[in-house]
Amino acid sequence: MKTIPKSLMPFLAISIFAFSIKAQTPGEQVDKLFDEWNNIQTPGAAVAVVQNGKIVFSKGYGSANLEYDIPITPSTVFHIASDSKQFTAFAVLLLEADGKLSMEDDVRKYIPELPDYGHKITLNNLAWHTSGIRDQWTLLTLAGWRLDDVITQKQILKLVCMQKNLDFMPGEEHVYSNSGYTLLAEVVARVSGKTFAEFTSERIFKPLGMTNTFFNENQESVCKNRAYSYYPDGKNFKKSLLNYGTYGATSLLTTVEDLSKWVSNFENPVVGSKQIIEKMNTCGALNNGKAITYAMGQDILKYKGLTYICHGGADAGYRAYICRFPDQHFSVIVLSNNGYFDPAGMAEKITDIYLKDQFTSEISDDAIPILVSEKEYRGDEKILSAYCGDYLLRPGYTFQIVTENSKLYATNPEIGKQLLTRTSVADFSLPAMNATLTFIPDNNGRFNSINVVLNGQKITATRVVNFDPSQINLDEYAGDYYSPELNTTYTLTVHNKQLVVSHPREEDFTLDIVKKDVLSTWEWFFNKVEFTRDDKSAIIGLNVSSSRINNMRFDKVK
Repeated sequence: MKTIPKSLMPFLAISIFAFSIKAQTPGEQVDKLFDEWNNIQTPGAAVAVVQNGKIVFSKGYGSANLEYDIPITPSTVFHIASDSKQFTAFAVLLLEADGKLSMEDDVRKYIPELPDYGHKITLNNLAWHTSGIRDQWTLLTLAGWRLDDVITQKQILKLVCMQKNLDFMPGEEHVYSNSGYTLLAEVVARVSGKTFAEFTSERIFKPLGMTNTFFNENQESVCKNRAYSYYPDGKNFKKSLLNYGTYGATSLLTTVEDLSKWVSNFENPVVGSKQIIEKMNTCGALNNGKAITYAMGQDILKYKGLTYICHGGADAGYRAYICRFPDQHFSVIVLSNNGYFDPAGMAEKITDIYLKDQFTSEISDDAIPILVSEKEYRGDEKILSAYCGDYLLRPGYTFQIVTENSKLYATNPEIGKQLLTRTSVADFSLPAMNATLTFIPDNNGRFNSINVVLNGQKITATRVVNFDPSQINLDEYAGDYYSPELNTTYTLTVHNKQLVVSHPREEDFTLDIVKKDVLSTWEWFFNKVEFTRDDKSAIIGLNVSSSRINNMRFDKVK
């Protein structure tokens, strides 16, 4: 046997290294993405890649149970949170195909205990998040519940039915509300005469062979091979408890293997029909005819030029993401039990591996207006200065519009400095955030607000007017405030020159002054507070708003 001369060894090593890089399969590249979580001492994830109706890659990484060192596999069962919604929508469409209901029916036809708000709320409104019904998780938290409390379907329905007002007229806006899908699940149960879990099992899961999938209607149920959820705490992990007995908006338990059968059903329907699939994949619309990006439990977006149908989910420490590229007959499913895991970002990286030769754009979401050239964009500094200032996007989140070298930028510590690209006199796009901005002039032509559209959802950012906070008398805001819609009371007190909010079941937090009678906080459920006064200028109440609830009324009781 001949030996290799030492002089050739470096060249041989280089050749072997180059060959190993070239020979790396897509599956091996996916493995590399998950290196950090491929450890039995940490929670992790399960992934499945489906192409042309077949699983081309599936694997588990990390631990399903840190106390017993049980590894995650493609057969591990995860709670998939809001990814449950597409199954709920599908169930309603099955009943419509049966002739038992219409998506244009008023929800009160089936749930008459829901208050009559003076406007028809259709099942489509619920499915598209255009109903105006307040979000259940925000309501519960405002009412003093913890999200790791035992939360049942009956409790949520009771709370939703206590609401005396809508956040907006049905069909006028698109604001994500979990309550809509809880109501849809209730409609399915009442119309079918079966429990929601029974109906979906009989009509969807069993026919598709999804043997490890079911809607969990009872927080005490036993589920074999279930992953438990965690969140990082320094160098260690803690349990992230989930006690949901509510369903429709959430609570589907399933595996990446079973979900592979689900995504394949969109290609060649075994359950349902092509008409149902078409409705599932059709974006909703507002009353003015404008389409939104949300369809039936799914977002219809673009990823690097390709049509991209997706949805994510997050409850406790569970994270889930299902995305489909219908034109490429390609899907990625990522499920995790780590509260800090980013399944959407990981799904996109996996997509980059498999579809890299099919992208038509390098922009992640090209569903933004066509951009004019950089030369056309440049403007007079004096004119552009009219746009500049501080704008409050949501309570506690301010960004600045600044000008530099005849261009406009949006900037704050979180996003850095991002170029605004002009599409018309008052319209701009922010490619780095996949957003559009429309500056709204007042009667004097001054821009005092901006309509920001992000993934089809419109948020109005208002210009922040400088004022002296020391001129605000915090003592007049102190007192007890009661909401009959939530049957709960918050107490506001002044401590160390700060306004402190207290509730028996919440940790105390402080409010920051935005302007007179308007305060804010970083608490997600209590973002913005606006105090109201009587004709003698005395404080009589306050309204609480956040991203999924608007002007929840609290009356001052002392």
